[in-house]
Amino acid sequence: MVSQATVPGSPARAVSIPTQRRLRLLLGRDWKIASVFVFPMVLIMLGLIFWPFFEAILLSTTALNFISGQTVFVGFRNYTRLLTSSDYLLSIQATLQFTIWSLTIKFATGMTIALVLNSRIPYRNVLSGIMLLPWIVPEIVTALAWKSIYDPIFGGLNPILQGAGIIDQPQGWLSDPDLAMGSVIAVNVWKGIPFYVLLLLAGLKAIDREQLEAAEVDGATAVQRFRHVTLPGMRFVIIVTLLLSFISTFNQFGLIFLMTGGGPSGVTKLYSILAYEKAIRSLQYGPGVAIAFSVAPLMAVIIWMLARFMRQEDRTVPTRKGPGLGDRVAKVAKRAFSAFLDLVFLPAELLVKFFELVGNAIRALLPRQQKQVLIRREERRRWGMVGRLLVLVPFLLFVLFPFYWVLVTSLKTTPQISERESVFWPDPFTLEQYTSLIGDTPFLLWLLNSIIVATVSTVISVFLAALAAYALSRLKFAGAGLLTTFLLITYLLPGTMLFIPLYQTLTDIGIINTYAALIVTYPTFLLPFATWVMLGYFRSIPVELEEAAMIDGASRFYAMWKITLPLAAPALLAVTLVAFTTAWNEFLFAFVFITSESLRTLPIGLQSMVVGDILPWGKLMAASLLTAIPVAVLYIYAQRYLADGLTIGGVKG
Repeated sequence: MVSQATVPGSPARAVSIPTQRRLRLLLGRDWKIASVFVFPMVLIMLGLIFWPFFEAILLSTTALNFISGQTVFVGFRNYTRLLTSSDYLLSIQATLQFTIWSLTIKFATGMTIALVLNSRIPYRNVLSGIMLLPWIVPEIVTALAWKSIYDPIFGGLNPILQGAGIIDQPQGWLSDPDLAMGSVIAVNVWKGIPFYVLLLLAGLKAIDREQLEAAEVDGATAVQRFRHVTLPGMRFVIIVTLLLSFISTFNQFGLIFLMTGGGPSGVTKLYSILAYEKAIRSLQYGPGVAIAFSVAPLMAVIIWMLARFMRQEDRTVPTRKGPGLGDRVAKVAKRAFSAFLDLVFLPAELLVKFFELVGNAIRALLPRQQKQVLIRREERRRWGMVGRLLVLVPFLLFVLFPFYWVLVTSLKTTPQISERESVFWPDPFTLEQYTSLIGDTPFLLWLLNSIIVATVSTVISVFLAALAAYALSRLKFAGAGLLTTFLLITYLLPGTMLFIPLYQTLTDIGIINTYAALIVTYPTFLLPFATWVMLGYFRSIPVELEEAAMIDGASRFYAMWKITLPLAAPALLAVTLVAFTTAWNEFLFAFVFITSESLRTLPIGLQSMVVGDILPWGKLMAASLLTAIPVAVLYIYAQRYLADGLTIGGVKG
């Protein structure tokens, strides 16, 4: 007897074929394979990002009744109380001050360095590599190194400034309320230089040199060329860089917490530190979450603006509608900002004009032969190159001094450090700090924990990101655009808004204070970043290569594995390097989720070596150097892929 479903034209087959067609029309041509590719990422986004996010919203409407020990619903009382809380208002003021000053200085510094590195100077690749060095340093190492430099007794900054006659007595850079904020801003600038230099340098390389040459021929000065050609051409890169930096700077936690703990007198207590103290230390989860979520409207605006700029290439279809309110507001803001830039650059333009007039006057007074020597083009180029190198020297010293300080301090004996003998040079050289570190502390155990957590979380994140990015860039299925938007939102969502609800979630499922707590949660910030970068890179690879392979009989997965992934090697290496570095350096989640001494990662282990006011600077600097070495080795090996992988992926994404 023949089954009815196998007979052509039978009722079962007549029903199944239209059903498949309807599913393809409804869900997209590639919905079956796409669901396999994106399901793990969707599961992580829903289970560990969006669900904790909405759970935190509910948690922020509750408070602990200290009499009954029960959690009670209080509505929006936690939020309304913030408006009259002096601690909260001061923390927001400190956060804004820290963010605005940091962004301003980082942008000016990064743009100056990028302009110099984009010009004709010798050893440009070496100098570019040096400027990117702060990026590879773990946050804990940055905090400890600068805390050591700032130390009023054992540090290196006071002797330098006293020797130069700038100060007449040692200063407490992190203990003086008048100096602490400026001190931590300087460290944030040092840490942020690589990010700005990398993106702004990529933007400068994309500027059409013919436009600059045409402006020069028309008589435009260097300042005018920068103002009217370079800046407009870099508008997209500058806005994206500033918005991304705003999110990370505004939500800073680890660096400030490690250096000052929010002190002295609360002048550096950012809102993220206040939220941590309220929720984790005081066990007031509702008020703590309310503090963290009080900045959600601001973050939503910033994320919306970033999404609009970073996905601007998707809006290629012209519309017949007139300009909306948002477009009109943007137009007015653009004009106002342009007028502001004209005002900012006016003094520089007047100064350049003044020097031109002085130069012309000097040339007019010189004999003809000397005049010809002065206007020799090669001489001007040579002196211009020397001038650019001189501009770069202070930044080089600023970047390199912490590395030098960590190295020389780790090679000193403990008495030499405490007695301030030979401050800037070990005399004698010794390895006793390293032997003491390895023999007297669980440093090797912390190292092993970091290797396990960083490696496993990186492998999981990059593998799942490759699948999801391929599906979003190649496959046709319903919801791809919405999923890409959610991906960007999770990519930009600050960790300070998630660590409290994630702590509750991990506690509920029983994996708090385990390796799994970190391995499960690290993809919440590694996976969105890796997917977004690889999505842009996959879009830059011609799809015809895969189509030709599939015509010859290759499956979709085989075409991806054998053709697309090998071509995307720069992006894979770049996101792997960044993901591993981020996981290796991560402090906030490890600090909150891990309490067992045997499970501490390197950042938490190094932080635990500081007991009250007792800081074993020698061992701390030795540990800092050894902590940075694995990332430095990876960075040296893969740095040639870093710029291509990140810039192509970041722009195309």
